[in-house]
Amino acid sequence: MTPRRHGRTALLACALLVPTMGAQAEPIAATYTVHAAGLTIMELNTTIDITEQGYSVEFRSRLRGVVSAFGGGQSTTRVEGVWEGNTARPRRYVSEGVWRGEPRRTVVEWPGGQPVIRTMVPPNDEEREPVPETARRDTIDNLSAIAQLIRQVRREGTCNGTARVFDGRRLSEMAAAPQGRDRFPPARDDWSGVALKCAFEGRFLAGFRKGEDLEAARRPQSGVAWLAELQPGLPPLPVRIESANRWFGTVTARLASYGPPGQLRAASN
Repeated sequence: MTPRRHGRTALLACALLVPTMGAQAEPIAATYTVHAAGLTIMELNTTIDITEQGYSVEFRSRLRGVVSAFGGGQSTTRVEGVWEGNTARPRRYVSEGVWRGEPRRTVVEWPGGQPVIRTMVPPNDEEREPVPETARRDTIDNLSAIAQLIRQVRREGTCNGTARVFDGRRLSEMAAAPQGRDRFPPARDDWSGVALKCAFEGRFLAGFRKGEDLEAARRPQSGVAWLAELQPGLPPLPVRIESANRWFGTVTARLASYGPPGQLRAASN
């Protein structure tokens, strides 16, 4: 798995957020550091704003440390949408950034409820097989899947959920399921307390990179996320995420800070 896929795996895990937000809820922000083989390899930042009327989600990633020396990269992905019953209906999805010095930008909109690609830089035919139009139907983007599961978990009190997602280049399926609760002992630079344990899995279905090993590409990306209410009045957030990686072994994302945007506090406080 490439460093870019580390961010996607963590993004699947962040879909397990369990908020208790109402219609007038304020946005919540969180920062995570991603570690592998004892090294910090990435920083992840997310801002989520969900009400009963609609939602917006932003996800930012930046390579750090040794990994960045092999080709730096950073990206920002965001979406805005509304609710139709229990289903997220995205309106506009934008993913943009720089990877190995090359600009990348994808814009997808949903006129009539179906995805339409508005911008694709570089063109998809340069690197991936196209996702058939029939396979794209009735899909949502990955950030809307986060918002949908957030809302479903808030109402049902569990981290069960599935979604088929299309990000303009690839089609995948996400799933999450509860596995009880674990206690984290006090630690110097880490969160401590009792957290909900959720298993997650993501599987790519179409839009594979040209020339890649399809058998390996189709293998599910799985892991575990632990979620907890960090303080009264704030929604529970993932405090730790662990996933397997064929290049680095176990990749771990740890909560570094959280709070209202611009007012983050250290997770170990």
